[in-house]
Amino acid sequence: MIALLILIGFVFLIGGAEILVRGASGLAQSFRLSKVLIGLTVVSFGTSAPEFAVSLQSGFAGQPDILMGNVIGSNIANILLILGLTSIFVPLIVHESLIRMDVPIMIGLSGLLYLLILDGQLVRLESALLAILLIAYLGLLFWMNKKGSGASVDLNQAAEQEQETPIWKDLLFIGVGLIGLVLGARWLVAGAVDVAEYFGVSELIIGITIVAIGTSLPELATSIVAATRGEKDIAVGNVVGSNIMNILIVLGVSGAILPVDIPIQASSIRIDLPFMLLVAICCFPVMLGGFTIHRWEGMLLFGWFVAFIVYSVLSVKSPGAAASMEFWTYRVAGPLTLLAIFGGGFINYWLDRKAKASAQ
Repeated sequence: MIALLILIGFVFLIGGAEILVRGASGLAQSFRLSKVLIGLTVVSFGTSAPEFAVSLQSGFAGQPDILMGNVIGSNIANILLILGLTSIFVPLIVHESLIRMDVPIMIGLSGLLYLLILDGQLVRLESALLAILLIAYLGLLFWMNKKGSGASVDLNQAAEQEQETPIWKDLLFIGVGLIGLVLGARWLVAGAVDVAEYFGVSELIIGITIVAIGTSLPELATSIVAATRGEKDIAVGNVVGSNIMNILIVLGVSGAILPVDIPIQASSIRIDLPFMLLVAICCFPVMLGGFTIHRWEGMLLFGWFVAFIVYSVLSVKSPGAAASMEFWTYRVAGPLTLLAIFGGGFINYWLDRKAKASAQ
């Protein structure tokens, strides 16, 4: 029964992702909005819906560890798993506007979240602050799109394409796609949580791993489908926008709605949130290098995702092995990876600028 639930969840996720990308792409053409903006708003809202639903449900059920673990794990999985795996299949072209505004905003919000939870909790007033920042961020996106310059804007690209379907049909595709994504994620997570609880894994680990991966599957499915369909702006914009929405909506809006403050475990403050912030920071040099996420970078990101999952499980099942892994990660693997990412990113950026200068 659990296996059937997981299988049905996968079917709904993939089908919903395909329909959502089709509708979002058509909507961008209809309203002459850039596809990056659609990825950062419509698609990101939709693919963050499972995280929002899971967080509200776990919060009201008195399971705050799942709520916080879900956001931390999802933001890590969005970059390491989704961008990593997607770019292995298809190297991703990064819109320059993402580098100039949206990625720095994602990094800034990750840093702000870390500062807010240093006292061991996220109080409702702090959640309300994140919700206010959501309104400001959306207003900025649409203002920049209207101005026709700056972040998340490429009006000429959208205007050059003819409208192929009526607006009502695009909206119907988006609605049906979102329903498929939400239902698929819910059923998949329900089956996965049952499996995890059967093996006696803690709620925090369930939130960071099983629930986070399950609720990130819409982003994974949407990004892979978008990339294979040639909609690479939606693929990358979806991940960046989803990470922003996870902080502003899932923690901001749901945290403000919940009747109690959200407690934060010491292990999350010491390991999980700093790692989430570091992963967000690494996006900048990775995307900056020729405005492309190359296959070798995707393999590196995906490898770190596997390492993070292994460490999370070992921290519960074998603390000694987790401590040894933590030592080698901090002293050897981590510095070498950062050197490769930052060095490779800036070298690729320099070579790209040099090639463009030579071509002029």
